[in-house]
Amino acid sequence: MTLKEELTWRGLVNQTTYKDLNELNDNPITFYWGVDPSADSMTIGNLAAAMMVKCFMRYGHKPVLLIGGATGLIGDPDGKSKERDQVSQEQIQKNKEAIVNQYKRIFGGQDFELVDNYDWFKDLRYLDFLRDVGKHVPMRQMLARDFVESRLGEGGSGISYAEFSYVLIQAYDFLHLFENKGVTLQVCGADQWGNSIAGVDLIRRKTGKVANVFSTPLIIDPISGQKFGKTEGNAVWLDPNKTSPTQFYQFWINVPDDQVESLLKIYTELSEDEIKESIEKQKANQAERPAQRLLAASVTKIVHGEEATKTAETITNILVGQTDLASVESEDLLSTVRKEIPSVKVSETSEIAEALVSSGLASSKSTARQLVQDGAISLNGQKVNRDHLEQADFKNGRCLIRRGKAFKDSGLLEL
Repeated sequence: MTLKEELTWRGLVNQTTYKDLNELNDNPITFYWGVDPSADSMTIGNLAAAMMVKCFMRYGHKPVLLIGGATGLIGDPDGKSKERDQVSQEQIQKNKEAIVNQYKRIFGGQDFELVDNYDWFKDLRYLDFLRDVGKHVPMRQMLARDFVESRLGEGGSGISYAEFSYVLIQAYDFLHLFENKGVTLQVCGADQWGNSIAGVDLIRRKTGKVANVFSTPLIIDPISGQKFGKTEGNAVWLDPNKTSPTQFYQFWINVPDDQVESLLKIYTELSEDEIKESIEKQKANQAERPAQRLLAASVTKIVHGEEATKTAETITNILVGQTDLASVESEDLLSTVRKEIPSVKVSETSEIAEALVSSGLASSKSTARQLVQDGAISLNGQKVNRDHLEQADFKNGRCLIRRGKAFKDSGLLEL
């Protein structure tokens, strides 16, 4: 399989300036991909682009990974209906360090070069920038951007000169890397197409030479229908302190059957045969969700490592009743369970409604009693329709209570 064939098969091809993607099958090139440190973690939206980068790397292309220390101080306005809040330099520095660590985790053991655009912007003088960059960027091109038109149009919130100029900064990144690192390609998500094209145009106008852009489609959350991102309210973070490895694992377990094959192609490095085999198993036994389990284990291992993945699998098995909670002796594992779901102290004869309210699974006792009556409450995986807990519900002093079927709607009752 060639790079063009694999990118196409994995569903990673969106827009590109290449007239023929077979050009990517020729001699190795140097390309770059960048992330702004607008938060202290990347999301699974960024991870999709990172997996595309890894695909390019498998075919011998050399990556330059950029951290946007300069662009992060401004903030990309594209797709935003109003001005971003400024982030302090101190916070940007912390965010940069966190994202660099995530780069190292995802691309660990592979050859890449890391750069920070703050390094070439910090000493760049304003007049030099206007002459060397601004002179070569037509205003018509900038004003035609969709987000500029919407922000400046009737009812728009307006746009500052700083955010308006963001595209110039990113365009200069491409020019700088083209001239100093031999970078001839920028890879990006679909939402960065306009900024990336500005770099291609600047290189052409300034040097008379050709550079290219390759973008991957935006990945849509199969549950919410929104893109995966930091500000869409549905972010799944790569930082374990923001989205725990267990929550991360369970996100992938919960993807719908009709989405799992495409997500396996995008978010894993599994071969075509391995993915086909998992989908066949899925068709034969949908209840066990073998494809989702393979997806969850593969992606969690890339982001959090093998040990965290095993813990996430064990906790998930506990929450779905495949592993008996009473058999868990590891205090570290129990401590992790308590972080994932509410843990409350009860007596053997406590009212179930009271336990539901204490664990946050019901807003009031009357609501809790109705849930029990409706058959929506289970203890250790068995539905209950009674008022009080019983001694037999507890094994080694622990009982798992759940509302409905979702992992997150569980609680740990302890004597």
